[in-house]
Amino acid sequence: MEGKNVNVEHDPFAIEHEEWKKRQIRSRFKQLLTISSPIFILILWEFLSRTGLVDARFFPPPTEIVGTFVAMGTSGELYNHIGISLYRIFAGFLLGVIPGVILGLLMGLYSPLRHFFSPLVMALMPIPTLALLPIILIIFGVGEVSKIVTIAGSVFFPVVINTVAGVVNIDRIYLDVAKNYGANSKDFFFKIALPGSLPVMIEGIQMGQAIALLTIVAAEMMGANSGIGYLIWTSYNAFLLKEMYVGLVLISFFGYLFSLILRGFQRKLLPWR
Repeated sequence: MEGKNVNVEHDPFAIEHEEWKKRQIRSRFKQLLTISSPIFILILWEFLSRTGLVDARFFPPPTEIVGTFVAMGTSGELYNHIGISLYRIFAGFLLGVIPGVILGLLMGLYSPLRHFFSPLVMALMPIPTLALLPIILIIFGVGEVSKIVTIAGSVFFPVVINTVAGVVNIDRIYLDVAKNYGANSKDFFFKIALPGSLPVMIEGIQMGQAIALLTIVAAEMMGANSGIGYLIWTSYNAFLLKEMYVGLVLISFFGYLFSLILRGFQRKLLPWR
């Protein structure tokens, strides 16, 4: 019997199974913590608002906000705001990410381009895109194009900078090996620069996604008659705070959803990370 126990204790499969169970328990505990924090905040908010410890006019109970959300969804009003905002976000995001990735790869690969564009990027990046909104409105008008361009401008710079950093930090040995095997510019671009810069590039895209959500709210507060930002601003001005909180919850939800989607792509593209 003692010999059997010793064999079990030193059985690599049994040890690995025990380690796997411990990892599963830790993973479930972390998931529980992730879910419990927002639930705790909502319960606390509900309690404080219902008991009058906070002013329910400014902080209505979450259950009433949910009721307002359902009512707005049932009437169809909410879907119009969500649809137009998502269109602006996706269009602006793509318009900022695609040129940002291409320019970032070119700047990372070719030193003359990096030296030519770096001063422009560094000079324009600190300027908030919303500060340029008057100029954007003058050029593109008050229609959809100006809002899309505003989002694209805010997404463009973090994507460019992170992509350049990703290419520049590629181990030099890969470039040398490619040169020795006669790789052409296309090979350098698609087989070395693009996959090699992906980890840092995706971080820039993640940052751009968050900035896009921030920008759309501000852009829709000025010169718009629809969208989630418009809903938040007009509800605030009319002191319809439940409707305002519905808009804030939507922005928070989409931010979390887009982050999960990008992290899913990251796991697919970079399974070793």
